[in-house]
Amino acid sequence: MLSADLDTIRISLHLLGVTVWIGGQILMAALVPVLRGIAPDAPRLAAARFGQVAWAFFGLAMITGIWNILALEGTQSAEYNATLGVKLLAVTLSGMAAFLHQRTPSAAVRGATGGIGLLASLVALFLGVML
Repeated sequence: MLSADLDTIRISLHLLGVTVWIGGQILMAALVPVLRGIAPDAPRLAAARFGQVAWAFFGLAMITGIWNILALEGTQSAEYNATLGVKLLAVTLSGMAAFLHQRTPSAAVRGATGGIGLLASLVALFLGVML
């Protein structure tokens, strides 16, 4: 019989947080044109609701990410640590871009920060798989 240990639970929770954060961004990008056709205010309302969910899962990914680092502390190579450092920069950029995306009144800035945030999230995902 298979059993789940704490490592399995930690990694599963981390992947859940990442999945909702990144998958939600992709889904919202795909839905914006459809929502605009429904009502002019629909994209803003959907984005606000998504933000409530997404930030909770970003927090879950951050907490479990820190837990992952602490669980492996002192066992990594210099290459691993360098990759982790770049991943952490990508995660930070993703969060900062999303924060700015939510708060700017400028459509151009929303577009730029949305794109930067998604790209940074995908880079962090790729680097996480490398780790």
